[in-house]
This record gives sequence, C-alpha cells and structure tokens, in this order.
Amino acid sequence: MTGNEVTHVGRPGEIQSDRVVETNNIIAPGFISMHTHMHESPVDKGIAEDIDKRQFWSTNLIEILPPRSEALTRNDREVCTRVSIAEHLRTGTTTVMQMGPDSDYTAKECDRVGLRAYIGESYRSGSWYTSNGKTVDYSWLDDDGQEDFERAVDFASRHVNTDRSRLVTGFLNPSQVDTCSEDLLRQTELVSAKLGVLIQIHAAQSYSEFYEMTRRHGKTPIEWLNSIGLLNDRMIIGHGLFVTGSSWTNFPGDDVGLISAAGTSVAYNPWVFARNGIAMETFDAYRSRGTRVLLGTDTTTQSMLHSMRWASIITKVLEKRSDAGLAADVFNAATVEAANTLRRDDLGRIEAGAKADLTFWRTDSHFMTPTRDPIRSIVYYAEAEDIEATMVDGKIVMRDGEVKGLDTAQDLRDLQKTAEEMWSGWQNHDWAGRTIDQHIQPVYGDYNM
Repeated sequence: MTGNEVTHVGRPGEIQSDRVVETNNIIAPGFISMHTHMHESPVDKGIAEDIDKRQFWSTNLIEILPPRSEALTRNDREVCTRVSIAEHLRTGTTTVMQMGPDSDYTAKECDRVGLRAYIGESYRSGSWYTSNGKTVDYSWLDDDGQEDFERAVDFASRHVNTDRSRLVTGFLNPSQVDTCSEDLLRQTELVSAKLGVLIQIHAAQSYSEFYEMTRRHGKTPIEWLNSIGLLNDRMIIGHGLFVTGSSWTNFPGDDVGLISAAGTSVAYNPWVFARNGIAMETFDAYRSRGTRVLLGTDTTTQSMLHSMRWASIITKVLEKRSDAGLAADVFNAATVEAANTLRRDDLGRIEAGAKADLTFWRTDSHFMTPTRDPIRSIVYYAEAEDIEATMVDGKIVMRDGEVKGLDTAQDLRDLQKTAEEMWSGWQNHDWAGRTIDQHIQPVYGDYNM
C-alpha cells in the first residue's frame, strides 16, 4: 500500500517495502451496500416483524413506515445516521448508497468518520397513505416535488467527484416509481445524463405498487420506466421483486428482460424482504438473463453478512439446488459487481491501483476456525465479531468493534430514547389512532409489569 491505494499484490519479498506488517488475518475487499436508509433504519427493530399485513400483501410500506418516519425529528435522524455508520463499518461495509433527507449532514459524518458514501437526497411528487387500513391512496404535492428535486440536484452537483478524490459522491434518488410523476422522472434523466451521475429508484417493491402502476398506465412499473426512457446503465432499481412472471404478480411479460437489455442493475435486499415472506424469484434466474443483481442492507439489521447469507440460502431453497446461490456469486454481488455498477474500477477488489478499502478477518475465532475456503467461511459462517479491523481509503476506521470518531455508547443510549419517544407517540401518526402495542403487539405482552 501507498497512501490510500493498493500498489502491489503478491508474495512476500517480491517488492521492497518501507514497512512490513505480518498478520494471520484474511484480507478481503470491503462490502458495498447498494441500498441504505441510514437516517431511520435502526428504529425498525421490533416494529417490522411477525405482523399480519394481508391487506397490503405483506409489505411494511403502507401502515408501518409512514408513522415511523413522521415521528422522527431531525435530531432523531442524525442519531440514526451515526448509529448506522458504525453498524456498517462494524459489519465490513466500506461503501454505502444512501437515500433520504439531511444529505449534507450525512455527507459530513461519513467524511469525518471515514465511510465511503454515495448519497442521494430523496424527492418525489407525492406520497402514499391509507385512511382505512384497506386501500392505498396518494397525496400529491402542489409543485410536483420541484423544490425537493432542486435541492437534490444541488447536492448531486456539489458532489460529482469525477476525480474520485473524495469519500462522498452524489447521485439522484426519485423515491418511488408510484410517487413520482413522468415529468419529474424525465427531468431526473436529463440531469443524470448532464452530470454523469447515477439514479436509484424504488420500483417493483410491493404488490400494491405493481397493481397501482398497471391501473394507471396499463404497464408494469418496469415497463412504464422503460417506456419513458428511464431504463439505462445509469439506473439502479431498488428491489425489483414484483415483476412479470413471478408468483406474486401472475402477470405475463418480460420485465427482467427489459432490465437486462437496458444494462440496468437491481439492488436486492434479501433479509429485509424475507422476514415478510417475500423473495426475489430468483437471484440466479435474474443473473442468468444477464441482469446485474447487487446487494444492500436497506433497513435493519444493516449487515452485508446478512444480505449475502440470505441471498444465497433463499436462492438454494427456491431453486431446490445446493449449487444455486453460490458463495462466489453473492460475494461478488457485494463487492466487485457493485463497484462496476458504480463505475469504480478502484473499489470492490484488491489489486494494484484499487483504493485500500479492506476488511481484516480473524482466522482464530469460533466462527472462522477452521478456515479452508475464506469466501465460503465469510458468506456462510462469519459474524461481525470476526472482523478485527475495517480500513477505508487507507485508514483504519474500525478496530475490535470500536469506530473511531463516534461515541457509540452514547449514540445507542440516544437511539433507545428516540425509539421510546416514537413508540409512545405512535397513535398520533397511525391512521386508526392505535397505540404501538395495539398495532404491533409484543410477543409476550407487556414486558414492563
């Protein structure tokens, strides 16, 4: 290594070095999470699991996420962001693709602590809601989301990062396909082409969205995006699960073929959807069509170890084959394939000229011993505690669970307080005025007796 770059990969003694560090660690590329919401994800624990969501086809989007998001203050979101930065670094992620508000704060903290980040300030034309727990309706902004779009363009313009010298790079995030107008999306594509920045949009993420888009346009979400010129190699589809030919939609067509032909990538978040009984059908099937499938952390737990492991296991179960969802394929999706979509030949790999974004894995722990095949050990067995250190841009930013520059103990205390305040005010944001315990009952009732 020299500075923030890898300069040579080979056997000891092949080159002269000013300093030699001997280690028994497995040294691997840092993970790249292609889908994060760091400003709110930590508070999802305990409110997103085991709930009857039949009316909305198992999604959390309609009844769970709106009251959660509405309850969070800016200070709450900043607490969540700091906790999320630590969580990603502790689980081996060195680059995130973050979508949400407060982008300047997120950029400042990522740069200060040392997490490489692609950040998109979210915007949309409106939002969904339910007023009766039965139907999904939409509320539209008078300006079609123009003010928020301009703020997002300003952020992206200030963080183009063409020379790759900074940790933070901007991109565009029109939030969801069903909450953005055609005009807003066409403006997004024009700015993306002009600045040369990426786009990520949530699409094909729920059956309610799929139904709404076919009702509006007579086209699936993917077909509609393709028809207005949004599918290309600068576009990333967040989720991309509810597509033609899947068991969820029972709808003919070739959405995956359209995605593949356009060179568009898909960011898959297997753990988050699997706990709601939803899965990509399948990781291998998409890839066999030529679609680049990447992995993200999305809500909670924000661990690419979870994402790789669940992507592999779910694919094996759905394909009914032990040689499906291979460790190599999910590891590549979490590293080099993600870097390729980001147009970064200096990330996601260890080779001369690559950035020194590295993870150092113990080989003497319960979960990593014995190690015969490092990649299989990491994908199927490793835990966060097996990561001795995480390096970003040539600097150690996490060692033995401690993230430099963050008071994680205080942040976790603040997170608990934030969550308790959110729970206590749940009825103020729920459509039916239910308390948190009425809406999402604890497993064994009241724990405070």
